[in-house]
Amino acid sequence: MTMAVPEDSNTPYTLPTPSKELNALQGIHYEMPSDLDAFYRMYARPQLRYAATVLGDMKAAREVVRRLYGHLALNWSVVLLQDGGPEAYAWRVLKMRVEMHLRMNVGPSADGRSTTPTGTARTTAVHDAVRATLEHMRTQLAAIDSPLGLYTAITALPERQFDVIILQYVLGYPCKQAADIMGITAATARTHRRLARKRIATKLGIDLGDDEEKE
Repeated sequence: MTMAVPEDSNTPYTLPTPSKELNALQGIHYEMPSDLDAFYRMYARPQLRYAATVLGDMKAAREVVRRLYGHLALNWSVVLLQDGGPEAYAWRVLKMRVEMHLRMNVGPSADGRSTTPTGTARTTAVHDAVRATLEHMRTQLAAIDSPLGLYTAITALPERQFDVIILQYVLGYPCKQAADIMGITAATARTHRRLARKRIATKLGIDLGDDEEKE
């Protein structure tokens, strides 16, 4: 199992370990496998940061990630056999639970109608992505008149490309670590980033040049 570099744990992005969560249930004693413990320490914080960015709600993000690790803890032996490894499986489940939370918590919009879950899922994250992308590609994007076009372009990105932009540009993970978090190869992450830049450039009608970011 490929592991990314652990992050500094002295941050607000912390959670109780799955063993503490499960031991709190009456009649259950759970001993977390060492490889799951290592996985948790490596990936829980970036997964929580991603969920908080997309949901725009730290409390909801904590609940989503708690449920994710409860599921992983109870099914770890099966998770290890999944295609793409536990990283890819955990990322799929995280995305599913984020989407599920959004669909179950649709609130009224300003006009009193229900908000669209898909729109809600990206609203906060897109604002962050626009700011980060403007900063990251300041020179190339200097010619655009308004960030509105960039907002539209990022909103329209396919899911994997959107995730890479969030993990790299908004949350600041290098390509290799973003790839590990998603359970994909660094080459695949670079391809998603390159295609995202190409889509953004096409939407804005500008030339962003080659993707020559140092890894």
